Amino acid sequence: MSTQQKHDENLAGLGPLAGLTGIWEGTGGTDFSPGMPDHMQTDVERNYRERWEFSLIDPPVANHHQKLRQLVCDTYAWRGKECLAGKKGGEPFHAQRGYWIGDAESKQLPNSFAVPRGIVINAGGTADADTTTFSLLADAGSEIFGICQNPFLIDSFKVVRYVLNLKLNGDGSFDDEQDTQLQIKGRGFMHHTDANHLVRQF
Repeated sequence: MSTQQKHDENLAGLGPLAGLTGIWEGTGGTDFSPGMPDHMQTDVERNYRERWEFSLIDPPVANHHQKLRQLVCDTYAWRGKECLAGKKGGEPFHAQRGYWIGDAESKQLPNSFAVPRGIVINAGGTADADTTTFSLLADAGSEIFGICQNPFLIDSFKVVRYVLNLKLNGDGSFDDEQDTQLQIKGRGFMHHTDANHLVRQF
């Protein structure tokens, strides 16, 4: 088997993730963040643009008898305009790095990523190879698809559940919705949601 054939086989083994390789950008993101009680009050506060970069790891990763296909994913987000919460227009406010994994045998789609705020999320779900819409989730305290976070976050902004919904549109775009569910000290349970429509650039 040639190098190209091995590459194509590796890519196909990603199942529904196969179409994500490349660079994607979205300029119409909407961020509903708890922020501070007197912040995030206008549409200007909520608008952002982002960039997702997916790179294939070749060859597949052997995890004992598992053959895992993996994409490295770097995500960046910027405020679209200056906002009352202190971010200037064009200033980055979020970044993360992680791995999207395809396990063809179990049909599992783990998504492990770290955010430089002292939190690591290992979300997951299952999907058939031809699926175009899927959901991944992680719960605090779970040994399978769980959440690990630093003491400050546990005390003040504990993430209790993370849900990601992704829809592959088949036209060089995808829709992303994320719901980070928080237990905030002194304020109770709140949802921090993000949604965007991203278009392939390369």
